[in-house]
Amino acid sequence: MHIAVLNGPNLNLLGAREPEVYGTDSLDDIEKAVRAKADIEGVAVAWHQTNGEGEFVDVVQALRGEADGALVNAAAFTHTSLAIRDAFLAVRIPFVEVHLSNIFAREAERRHSRLADIAVGVVAGFGGLGYLLAFDALVAHLKSRER
Repeated sequence: MHIAVLNGPNLNLLGAREPEVYGTDSLDDIEKAVRAKADIEGVAVAWHQTNGEGEFVDVVQALRGEADGALVNAAAFTHTSLAIRDAFLAVRIPFVEVHLSNIFAREAERRHSRLADIAVGVVAGFGGLGYLLAFDALVAHLKSRER
């Protein structure tokens, strides 16, 4: 099984950026935790982070035939990008949307996701732990499709 983890803008600043909202774990810390869990489960992981919307779209398009599923923290693009939504609709791979903060308890403009209705599910508000919860959920979903 191969899972891609896609991270959007400003997530490279985790640990220093608004720790009261996003926690003190860096993106590297979260990646290490996900990779450790993936190793235990025998799952291959590809990790991506970009601050550019076009690059994010390119990464999504490259998933076709390469990944069985994805964990997606599109960050601010979650609320704005029809291009990223369209890329996921085109590649048709299952994904779980993940957010460190509870986007539904934040500013009005952050409460809408352009991805949630096409995702397998959404995990929000659990900090870095959310990636591990989303990983478990996605692996279970992919395994259930194999039966």
